[in-house]
Amino acid sequence: MATPALMQNYGNRTLTLVRGEGNYVWDDAGRRYLDAISGIAVCGLGHCHPAVTEAIQDQAQTLLHVSNLYNIPPQEQLAEKLVGLSGMDNVFFSNSGAEANEAAIKLARKLGNERGYACPKIIVTEGAFHGRTLATLTATGNAKVQQGFAPLPEGFVRVPYNDVAAIEKLAAEHSEIVAVMLEPVQGEGGIRVPDADYLPRLRALCDQQDWLLMLDEIQTANGRSGKLFAYQHVDGLLPDVVTTAKGLGNGVPIGACLARGKAAELFTAGSHGSTFGGNPLACRAGSAVLETLERESLIERAAQLGVQLLDQLQSELANCAHVTDIRGLGLLVGIELDRPCAELVEQARARGLLINVTAGNVVRLLPPLTLSDAECSQLATTVAALVRDFAQQAA
Repeated sequence: MATPALMQNYGNRTLTLVRGEGNYVWDDAGRRYLDAISGIAVCGLGHCHPAVTEAIQDQAQTLLHVSNLYNIPPQEQLAEKLVGLSGMDNVFFSNSGAEANEAAIKLARKLGNERGYACPKIIVTEGAFHGRTLATLTATGNAKVQQGFAPLPEGFVRVPYNDVAAIEKLAAEHSEIVAVMLEPVQGEGGIRVPDADYLPRLRALCDQQDWLLMLDEIQTANGRSGKLFAYQHVDGLLPDVVTTAKGLGNGVPIGACLARGKAAELFTAGSHGSTFGGNPLACRAGSAVLETLERESLIERAAQLGVQLLDQLQSELANCAHVTDIRGLGLLVGIELDRPCAELVEQARARGLLINVTAGNVVRLLPPLTLSDAECSQLATTVAALVRDFAQQAA
């Protein structure tokens, strides 16, 4: 069903989903789909997970909202959990990933202003996606999503992703840099996994230059990469700022900007805020997600499933024409083709599978962390068949 009452910024949507349970969703005609996109990396625990449902129901009967004029026990409890698990010092709660990234950008700007910089600069990367507010849109490395929204805010300098040398060069050319902001694995950019030494070298460079290292883990955190945060794949590495959202609420809107050291001291009373951010309902859901990830060992499970999924895809597509790369980390998996392949989304639906194509030519798989071995194998087999059929048609 479509209605003119909605702005048409999402284009023509042809599928209506009305119910979800576990790793599956159903449309309004009663057809079931294996959900391999999880609401774009949101429903890591699958749909209507009992622990999250119970937490939401309980909180909805207790207290939904009071604003940040008052202490909120569920907010404090979630903050303590996140700080303890991340190695960071404190957290600001928002309603989305874009808002969490806005908070990170404001932290960097505030540091620059305290240093007396006329125009503090943040280094960002090509292919990045950080959100659709004006500041995060500017930080995003996609001219298409920026089109029509000029003038964009100043203060961002762009370099290629996975290129430390380009950032080192900027250190000599710009005197007002305050931070480097990037994704540890690019999601919208096509599941781009950087070299193993990328983050360690950036950490060392930021220390040397007294810059903030700010990691956007909106898509990569909450167990999806096989660690709670993707930066935890590097022993001993800590960012100065890290943001997350998506999977933290398993469908309930919530974002978080975590900071440590000097970055944790930049916001003072009145310098930033949110009416809804960190409300009791969202924070109860967030705590339920973190507790479930630990109780059901789903982070370790994501690492295992990721290896299984990659191995099977690489085996089944080893000699497939037009496939140029298959890559991933945990349950962030991308299959890159040598041509646009957006039509695979509809073809997958016809086979009872929900997938996504990003960057025009990368099949992106972000299934729930709760997949069974059989469902993981089914996913790989179905996607491989889709890609092979596509390649034959394109030949």
